[in-house]
Amino acid sequence: MNGLDPLLHQPTKLTVLAFLSGCQEAEFSVVRDYCQVSDSVLSKTAASLEATGYLRARKGYVGKRPRTWLSATRDGRAALAAHLAALQQLAAAAEAAGSETGTEGDRQED
Repeated sequence: MNGLDPLLHQPTKLTVLAFLSGCQEAEFSVVRDYCQVSDSVLSKTAASLEATGYLRARKGYVGKRPRTWLSATRDGRAALAAHLAALQQLAAAAEAAGSETGTEGDRQED
C-alpha cells in the first residue's frame, strides 16, 4: 500500500519518531524512558533513523557530563505523517469492506 514506510513498521522506530514529532528535541534518556527500551536499543534505533535522515542527534555537555539530544527532521516528520495517513486509510478501507460484506453472525433477525 502506498505511503506505508517499511522502516516505520518496526514498533520502536515508530514510537521514537512519534515521540520526537511532538517536541523540538529531547534528551536521549527521556526518549529511552518514554519508549521503555535500553540504551543499546535506543542507540541502534537512533542510528538507523539518523542514517535515513529521519532523526538528528546532537551531542554536547551539561557541566562535565556528556549528553545526547535527539530530534525528528523535516523528512522524518513527513514520513511519519504519510505512514500514519496510510495506516488510517488501510483501517478505513478494511472497515468499509467489512461493513459491505457483513457476515451471518453479525446479522440480527427480527
